Amino acid sequence: MGNKLKLLVLLAWLACGTASAQIRPDTALLGRNPKAGRFAALRGVKLYYEVYGAGEPVLFIHGNGGSMRDFKHQLRAFAQSYKVILLDSRAQGRSADAGDSLSYEMMADDTHALLEHLKIDSCNVVGWSDGGINALLLALRHPEKVRKLAATGANLWPDSTALDPWMYKAILGWDADLATKASDPARRNEKKLVHLMAVQPHITLEQLRGVQCPSLIIGGDHDVILPEHTVLIARAIPKSYLWILPNSGHSTLVHYSMDFNRVTMEFFKRPFRAFSGAGKLE
Repeated sequence: MGNKLKLLVLLAWLACGTASAQIRPDTALLGRNPKAGRFAALRGVKLYYEVYGAGEPVLFIHGNGGSMRDFKHQLRAFAQSYKVILLDSRAQGRSADAGDSLSYEMMADDTHALLEHLKIDSCNVVGWSDGGINALLLALRHPEKVRKLAATGANLWPDSTALDPWMYKAILGWDADLATKASDPARRNEKKLVHLMAVQPHITLEQLRGVQCPSLIIGGDHDVILPEHTVLIARAIPKSYLWILPNSGHSTLVHYSMDFNRVTMEFFKRPFRAFSGAGKLE
């Protein structure tokens, strides 16, 4: 066998080995897949994560009280072209947290620690709701880790100028109600998560101008995060696109999953384009 033929056989064998090593995305097993899932002891918590696909890494961060299963509409589409990393944030999903305190900054630093653990220098990030807040804070606190970010349904502060007044009142009510019932560990954990939404985050527009990466800021036109607040976020980030989906509430990546996946992946692939002068007429 000639050297050239041997090289071709070796490359084919390596390609087959790489393909067979990849774990088939199975939405039915998402969040409990023994082949894809691992625990990492980081920052005092055992964080649960799963990895699928190959290529440039994309990190998905879910919302308050959720888990990686919230991205079941994204997994297969993204895993065709990317290395998909999903985690259960601390105190949620399978990432138990016995501590009494919780902050978005803690969770953003958790994601940084996970990327370090996986030896990932930088990645694209998708965040939904509280996950969008964590994505913004990850870009602010660890800018070298975020190539581009897409955040849907994020808010900068907790009041009725950012959240729909009905939603804000409901959160305060849940917080007050749980304060009198948080006796067992499950209730204390629920209280910790609800209280987080009631009193955090506290990100200023001036701070947000420090986000260096290109960002796609997304919301529904009937989102519980007021569209005008989403506009404020997009306007404060120097390199940002704004996408408000019509006839949509908070679950943009569920009810518009195909559009969300297509537009977000296109955003990750294409260079950011700045608009100025006559270019704004395009």
